[in-house]
Amino acid sequence: MWRVSTCTTLSRELTEPLAATAATATTWLLLEQPGPWGAKALTASHLDPELGAALDRAADGTGVRIALIRRPGRHADTDTAARHEVLIAHTSPADPWVRRARIDSPAALLDLDFAALGAGRHGGFGAEHVGGPIALVCTNGRRDRCCALLGRPLAADLAAAGHSEAWEVTHLGGHRFSPTMLVLPHGYAYGRLTAESAKEVLAATAAGHTVPAHSRGRSYWPRPSQAAEQAVRELTGESAAADLTMRQQRDGDGWTVEVRHADGRRWRATVAESASEPPRPESCGKAPGTPSRMDVTALEALTG
Repeated sequence: MWRVSTCTTLSRELTEPLAATAATATTWLLLEQPGPWGAKALTASHLDPELGAALDRAADGTGVRIALIRRPGRHADTDTAARHEVLIAHTSPADPWVRRARIDSPAALLDLDFAALGAGRHGGFGAEHVGGPIALVCTNGRRDRCCALLGRPLAADLAAAGHSEAWEVTHLGGHRFSPTMLVLPHGYAYGRLTAESAKEVLAATAAGHTVPAHSRGRSYWPRPSQAAEQAVRELTGESAAADLTMRQQRDGDGWTVEVRHADGRRWRATVAESASEPPRPESCGKAPGTPSRMDVTALEALTG
């Protein structure tokens, strides 16, 4: 199956690390929109393209990332939604939450305070989500064929296994790590999943944990902090989602990240950015490139 998916094949063969490749967002706004999706789905779906562009502008610079979602299965061009499910999720380790509502018109979302959402204030939107973990599997074949070939079967398998909160999503970045999945409420992204490892991730999430072996990072953190978190988890074996927090600062050409554990332990990670070599396509059909990677070059325990 991997042979037909050029960008995923090369990424695996080159043992490109998953760590620190998650899309960054403090808060996710997810709008149900059945039917087909184009490469830039907010303006290329059955959603009014002017509304999609307006939502994109409203979210710009706020920490909110907008994506479209739909239930797994076949998606005829005539698919529409009389009412639209909306999920809003804030992914801070200190106070993660998911709110949900059904709305008649997606235009109502323009009334939201996007800056407040990005900062973790939901303003009473909808109702608190009280179900299990929410699995968002990237399946947008118009964006990259790997997401359709590998993502759609995974989403369908999760739904068939009884995961009622399995959704297809338009774009999570990192096509070459397909199948990719974002899991709420904690906001960890995962890559190179199988049906078995995806179910392992969902079970761990339900227990308040993450699975570092498949993790691309917590979307709440910028990429240098994602790298530092992964390094500490690998060092300590810590998997509790809420137990690590980051404090990042620029340090010359790289970054210094202080990682704090809830029990008081601290570490200092030195993180450097470099280009991945040799060149490889970041997405099917694109020319080979050298995507950025984040590496922890030093990790020390702090005392006092």
